[in-house]
Amino acid sequence: MTIAGSDSGGSAGLQADMRTFAMLGVHASAAVTAVTVQNTLGVRAFHEIPVDIVAGQIDAVVSDIGIEAAKTGMLASTDIINTVVEAWRTNRLDGVVPLVVDPVCASNVGEPLLHAGALDALRRHLIPVATLVPPNLDEVRLLVGIDVVDDDTQRDAARALHALGPQWALVKGGHLRTSPISSDLLFDGTEFHQFAADRVDTRHDHGAGDTLAAAVTAALAHGHTVPDAVRFAKLWVTECIRASYPLGHGLGTVNGFSRLLH
Repeated sequence: MTIAGSDSGGSAGLQADMRTFAMLGVHASAAVTAVTVQNTLGVRAFHEIPVDIVAGQIDAVVSDIGIEAAKTGMLASTDIINTVVEAWRTNRLDGVVPLVVDPVCASNVGEPLLHAGALDALRRHLIPVATLVPPNLDEVRLLVGIDVVDDDTQRDAARALHALGPQWALVKGGHLRTSPISSDLLFDGTEFHQFAADRVDTRHDHGAGDTLAAAVTAALAHGHTVPDAVRFAKLWVTECIRASYPLGHGLGTVNGFSRLLH
């Protein structure tokens, strides 16, 4: 299940999640949290879904279809974050169903996707119930105040993120564009795992973060361990970025359908 906002441009958000789930052989259910007005140039506006409808979507799926793994994306507000946490616990999913909390705070071009004050609710209430939290470097800076510039600060950030309470923290290195290698660091409080790939030279990477988190979620639904799920997702998103294409007049999209063409 994806618990996330929609992207009217089709590149990111729950659209990217559901494409990824379908390509990786899992049934995609969704709880829509917000509707964004966006294209390749940016986000013009967004509208939150009422919290009773957000909770109702989760309850409806759990009571009938069930959930093997889930991820969150854009949650928009403190009320929606707290509603998701309450629904997760009310349905007795906490500690039973893997939950990937992608802390979506802003769009690719910097527009906020989280209301002021909601960051604290994310830190205090949602991240502690997460199996994995996989922020990019901008989100790391917002969550724990660490500017990742090298291996040492990446490890510091992983430790600080894990201290917020998730089972695993993944500090993604995709935004460290001065390096020819994109290196992601996974930490469980004891052991570090590093996943590296050659950086793909493209500006068309809209939806990469959603795609990676969704790929991890799909792999967890298939029963893989967190390190194996992250290893697979890193390979998957790298190929999706390699096959990315221009779209509109701004940032193009990663291509989750590339394997269908071969």
